[in-house]
Amino acid sequence: MSRFEQNYEEWLHVNLIAERNHRRRELLEKGLGHGTFEFLRLVWFPTVGNFDHLYPEWEVRDFNNGYRYLDLAYMPSGMKGGIEVQGYGSHARDIDVKRFKDLCQRHCLMALDGWIFLPIAYLSITDEPKQCQQLILSFIGKFISTDVPVHLSWVEAETLRFGRRLLRPITPLELAQHLRVSDRHARRILHGLVEQQLLCVASGQERVRTYKLRM
Repeated sequence: MSRFEQNYEEWLHVNLIAERNHRRRELLEKGLGHGTFEFLRLVWFPTVGNFDHLYPEWEVRDFNNGYRYLDLAYMPSGMKGGIEVQGYGSHARDIDVKRFKDLCQRHCLMALDGWIFLPIAYLSITDEPKQCQQLILSFIGKFISTDVPVHLSWVEAETLRFGRRLLRPITPLELAQHLRVSDRHARRILHGLVEQQLLCVASGQERVRTYKLRM
């Protein structure tokens, strides 16, 4: 059994035995969908390395007093993040008008209730897992942007937080403007984080143009 499989089975078991809500418990007993499983296997676990604060088939109430279930809820320190894996057939090609309107309303109600919502296409998981991993880093950065190695200086820590908040590689000039330091100093900070294997070069050879978080 792989490390992922072992952690996955333990995580599902803990959620199942702790659940007292019969509706959610029934969903958990059926097992997670293929798309959610592949997202966890190819995207979440390789990026995060654990399932802390992540809850499958999470029940939420909508404004019409009904029940809805998120594929995954991410809730560190009481904050609310939702992830849904959307198959092309069920969410795009075959969707009818009524279901499309309901889907839009669902996203609106969750946003109004304070959820940060992240829909991910199944085809992106299978075809572009690295891009999805970068999205997850940025998503998590919305919640735990202060979680950085304790040995870092404040400028190094803030550089990592800044990188987590973006959906793309960062340039030395962007970092310099954010930290209000010189371009040369920003390059030294970025180079130091590369040496610590917290960042890696995204583009450029003789002169690095952009940096990104190391997966």
